[in-house]
Amino acid sequence: MVATALPHQHVALDYAFLLLTHVICADQQIHSHESRALRSLADQAKVNQATLQEMEKILEQDDTQISFEAVVQKIPVGQQSEAFRQVLAIAYIDGYFSPLEREVVNQLAQLWGISQREIEKMLEEAQGFKNWQTHTDNEDDQLSVGARLLKGAESILSRSLITKLAELAPENIGQRIEQLQREVLLSGPEYDDAIQQCSKIAREDFKYSDQALRQTHTVLKELGNGVQQVIDGIKQKTSGSGEYQTAKGVAEQLEQTRQHLSIEILRDLEAVREAFRAKQRALNHFSIAFMGRTKAGKSTLHAVITGEGWEAIGVGKQRTTRYNRVYEWKNIRIIDTPGIGAPGGKTDEEIARSVIEEADVICYVVTDDSIQESEFAFLEVLKEKTKPLIVLLNIHYNLRDSRRLEHFLKDPDRWFALEGKSGIGGHLNRIHRYAKQHYANDYLDVIPAMLLAAQLSREPEHEKQSKKLFQASRIQNFLNSIRASLIDYGAIRRSQTLLGSTVGSIDAPYQWIAQQAIAYNDLAKQLQGKQQDLKRQIRAAKRDSLEQLQQNIKEIFQSAFNQVRPFAESHWESNENQMNSGWKERLKSLKFEARLKIAPEQASQHFQRSVQEAIEEIGNELKLISQLQSNSFTFTEQDSNFFDKDFVRISGMVLVAAGAILAFVFPPLGLLGIAGGIASWLSGQFKSRDQKRHEAVENISAALNKQLETQREQVLKQVKENFDPYCRSVVTAADAYFEELIQGVEAIANQLQFAQAKLLDSSNYLNRAYAKRILDWATDQYEPLTDISISKRIRKVNRVFGRSFQIQTTTALPLAKSQEEICRILQERVSIQPTSTKL
Repeated sequence: MVATALPHQHVALDYAFLLLTHVICADQQIHSHESRALRSLADQAKVNQATLQEMEKILEQDDTQISFEAVVQKIPVGQQSEAFRQVLAIAYIDGYFSPLEREVVNQLAQLWGISQREIEKMLEEAQGFKNWQTHTDNEDDQLSVGARLLKGAESILSRSLITKLAELAPENIGQRIEQLQREVLLSGPEYDDAIQQCSKIAREDFKYSDQALRQTHTVLKELGNGVQQVIDGIKQKTSGSGEYQTAKGVAEQLEQTRQHLSIEILRDLEAVREAFRAKQRALNHFSIAFMGRTKAGKSTLHAVITGEGWEAIGVGKQRTTRYNRVYEWKNIRIIDTPGIGAPGGKTDEEIARSVIEEADVICYVVTDDSIQESEFAFLEVLKEKTKPLIVLLNIHYNLRDSRRLEHFLKDPDRWFALEGKSGIGGHLNRIHRYAKQHYANDYLDVIPAMLLAAQLSREPEHEKQSKKLFQASRIQNFLNSIRASLIDYGAIRRSQTLLGSTVGSIDAPYQWIAQQAIAYNDLAKQLQGKQQDLKRQIRAAKRDSLEQLQQNIKEIFQSAFNQVRPFAESHWESNENQMNSGWKERLKSLKFEARLKIAPEQASQHFQRSVQEAIEEIGNELKLISQLQSNSFTFTEQDSNFFDKDFVRISGMVLVAAGAILAFVFPPLGLLGIAGGIASWLSGQFKSRDQKRHEAVENISAALNKQLETQREQVLKQVKENFDPYCRSVVTAADAYFEELIQGVEAIANQLQFAQAKLLDSSNYLNRAYAKRILDWATDQYEPLTDISISKRIRKVNRVFGRSFQIQTTTALPLAKSQEEICRILQERVSIQPTSTKL
């Protein structure tokens, strides 16, 4: 919304009234009765002309309107409490907040510093908030909520608002709107009979959709709680420090995936709640929604049928309709939606999507001058909701030019010919091809009409040619199709909305949960395989590191062996102290002890790097696997770092649990045996000097070599004795981590599978009820919908939602409608077979 400078600075605007205007627009549906009641409220509250001009801008979503935020800022602090109660009275008038109304209320509360508890208290004082507002015919009960919220209000606006709440409440408007001018659409006793039958069917069907959606709501909440319990159970494992650290690490890792699951669960919960509200709104009305790209002619069609909303038809503008415009009369609702696929029109498309759940028939408007595959992609959304579809092909031709109008009226059939220069055969073929591609079938009707001709027939300047223009427009063919949808197929259309398409509100979370369950089970199996891989890699890393360490130790000792002979040659005449001191200096020059101390540390570090690389490799492999599975579900959709950062963290946790860096304790490197060599040399004092030198060198060398050999074997033995348990501790720590992680993943998978089974039961519950309605319609029979009547006729159903529906009956029944007609009307591949035939 564009925030603009406030106009009419010389005129005091009624910002409290403009705030109510914004709130009425919050649900993105502008009812004709709402705009009339709002203008009446303005008159009664003596709102000035400048405020009325700003009101119209807000209703029309003019880019220069005063923004919601600007209006809020202009309301004085002393008036905010009453203004907030006025907002609540409007937003909560039908017994619940729509998501958009709730967003407006929360935004206003935040701007004015009103806490959620204060809001709850206001509502509790007026009525008491309920998550599931059930439908009631006692409108006074609902309207009294607004009256109580405004009790004691002083302003003229509040007092006027109390008297207008009944007119703003959607339940009351059906009796106060004049007849549709095209009586051919909704007149006659058959219409009244059809409405009565539709109402009876709807009340029975709503009980089933109500129960199924409540059960779905419960299942999703229990799933969220169940996943949380899994995490809490892991966190409670505190029996030992090592086990606690492992459990804590696993809990932290699974907490991230729980958060992502919770986000999706909350989203599904809101979708289910909104589906429930849509079914409530749809309960008392047969709804027809006009959809299509911007400037396709939806608003013109809406105006032609209702006789209202001509001002909403754009002339040289884009995205004229910004909200869903709703017209209601005698239990029928006609809804004009914003354009689909307009540049920058994502919000418009979302607004249009909001009515799909409650619509019984979708009229999709396309034009003959621009039939692009892209505009038919939206049909996939409609198919997901299994909505019956009528395509109106609007023939574009500028009849505003008098010569063209005269030319058109001479031979209007020419514009509807299949062949020829301006033939529409190619357009029809293209529509059916795109529909089959995006809607899964082409059972739908395509009705060509010239909406501009129909519009001209309603304008005073063309009054003399009105009848001819209307007939030439062929709009009557479309009106007949709508009439047939209501009178001939109204009952089954109601069941499609309240039973058949409600399954979609369950199927969406079911499909998501089913994918999650598969993904978590697959992950558990992959982790088990990777656990074994890691064991093998740790054993290999241990073997390589130990071999390298032993080789390093041998090389260090060899450097000492290489110094024995030279040392003996240069110290054969030295005394014991001199030799000990000299040998220590020789070893020091070799950095013998330092190298021996560093060697196991280096081997330990090498081992740790090998283990860490192995774990990182496992994380990368799992991440690659998830990416290869991206056609349906991947963990990277939840968190692209799940297999990246988290699995790197595993390596650190495993090594910390294993006991940090190796620390060896070596025996002292003394020079035992050299003194004996000296004593031996002394006893041979009568020998020659060369003999004495030779014997002394040999004795010293032998003593040192023997000592070094002993020390080398001791060190090699000590290295192996210390390295083996260290590596085993790493394996044990890795096993513990993987076991805990696998158990956690499997526990979440079990929660998902349990929820999946429950949702399947809910879907089957609705599909069986819907199958019974189809069977009654196909056999031209009717009986109240009960569990007993369903069991009597329906043995089994198999439905691929939005694609096919196989119904197995308990007995063979004569069908009053052909297979082709059943599929064409339901726009789904439906087969009805007796028990003896396998589905």
